[in-house]
Amino acid sequence: MTILGLNYYFHDSTACILVDGQLVAAIEEERLNRDKHTRVFPQMAVDRCLKIAGLTYSDIDHIAVSIKPTHNLGKKMGHCVTHLKTLKPFINHEFVHAYNKQKGFWNWYKYHYNSKKEGPEVHFIPHHFSHAPGSFFVSPYKEAALLGIDGSGEWATTWLGYGKDNEVKCLGESFFPHSLGSFYESITQFCGFRTSYDEGKTMGLAPMGDPEVFKDEVGKMVRVDEKGSLHFDLSYFNFQNMSWRRLSPKFYKTFGKGRKHGEDFEKHHMDLAAAFQRVLEDRVLEICDILHKKTKADYLVISGGVSLNSVMNGRIVRESAFKDVYVMPAAGDNGTAIGAAYYLYNGLFKKERNFVHVDPYVGTSYTNEEIEKVLKGAKLDYEYHEDICEKAASLLEKGKIIGWFQGKMEIGPRALGSRSILANPAFPDMKDKINAEVKFREAYRPFAPSAIVEAKDDFFDLEVEAPFMLKVCNVLPEKQSVIPAVTHVDGSARLQTVRKELHPRYYEVIEKLGKKTEVPVVLNTSFNIQGEPVVESPKDAIRCYFSTGLDALVIGNYVLVK
Repeated sequence: MTILGLNYYFHDSTACILVDGQLVAAIEEERLNRDKHTRVFPQMAVDRCLKIAGLTYSDIDHIAVSIKPTHNLGKKMGHCVTHLKTLKPFINHEFVHAYNKQKGFWNWYKYHYNSKKEGPEVHFIPHHFSHAPGSFFVSPYKEAALLGIDGSGEWATTWLGYGKDNEVKCLGESFFPHSLGSFYESITQFCGFRTSYDEGKTMGLAPMGDPEVFKDEVGKMVRVDEKGSLHFDLSYFNFQNMSWRRLSPKFYKTFGKGRKHGEDFEKHHMDLAAAFQRVLEDRVLEICDILHKKTKADYLVISGGVSLNSVMNGRIVRESAFKDVYVMPAAGDNGTAIGAAYYLYNGLFKKERNFVHVDPYVGTSYTNEEIEKVLKGAKLDYEYHEDICEKAASLLEKGKIIGWFQGKMEIGPRALGSRSILANPAFPDMKDKINAEVKFREAYRPFAPSAIVEAKDDFFDLEVEAPFMLKVCNVLPEKQSVIPAVTHVDGSARLQTVRKELHPRYYEVIEKLGKKTEVPVVLNTSFNIQGEPVVESPKDAIRCYFSTGLDALVIGNYVLVK
């Protein structure tokens, strides 16, 4: 059975291919069309996934789409009557947008198939079933509590559930406008960032402030009831009116002037970001406590855009009653293409669970021959190295910043060692240097460490593994001065643990650096500049290399040095 999974309704358009329950390929459209967080139909991603799988359109048996537009329609209309000052944005989003997306999909379908009878069967999977239950079916757990949290999907904003084997049960939902995703988007806008785009910047800014200054006032805005449902004081907000201005006059009167893009951060911006971050964590921990009491499960599967808040995930690992947390590498809307496909395969078709998504390297790859052809075509000087990891480790030891392009591309927003920029974390000025000369982004933003899994406990306070860089932990106090470039101002780090069997070449370069320096840790950030998607092809990598302050490019077995 071949299933094509699709996410195209909101943002981060993505496609994936399942063959008999195995994930063969998954690619975000932005990597191919170079439009970050793209919302267009993932035509290029579909074609590339089929190419990787060695399949054609006629081989597809089912299509799983991570949206069901008619789901919760009654709740949407109820909100329209009770909240909205004007119907235009509601009609545009819920009807005009929905019609255009559906029309685009069926036009694509008709182009490739003569009729529904001849083509694959199409299944529209509710958005939150594509998040939490879909993630559960690819998790390593046979039994788990399930939690989906995002801005909204078909009006639901949180989805609480329980999964065992092939069965899932919904234990509760919250609905728009009672949304932790919209809550966090609001402070993102207040701090002068783009909503549904720059929430990671807000998370990075939060440790610069004092959460206690505004925590009590912000805490009054949202509460969790005994069932795990959210309730907001909407007088501080405006997103309930479906306005791009997410905050009300009361908010600004209470907390002061917001920051405009490009302006300096004032203390109250940082303090408020810290308070929103803390309250988000506290409320999710409350939900986790309720979920654990209801399910008695040892493990939690969390998904949705809010689950990309790795600081929050770290607190769940440390402070909740769950032993560990599974967060899919593409836990946002991009991952719903995978989730919809697996909800169809395991949840609806009841096929045996035979796949665990622990390998994020499910995208495109390029051979040495393909890479060299591009290098020769660009008339570039390069060297071939048989032991490419030794060469890369030597460059890192000397303090060089390298573009690292190896193997299959990872899925999700975090670079995990295939399309990464690497540096030696022992150099104190490395963070500022990369932010200013390579990434061209805000100076306060931290960088993440990748460590071989055997060295995790020597440097970091984290009892579980973090292969997808989605759990923030503390750097051990005695090691903070050893790896200053990846230690944030509060002593934390967004760690990636690396196993040899998952990415042998990436593991080896970290291991070799460790033998040279006694620190088997690298600074790892995504191979791109601010505002652009992560590089996908050798051409993308070369372009980024020559347009930034990178010192070297290590691509396949070839090295370019400036």
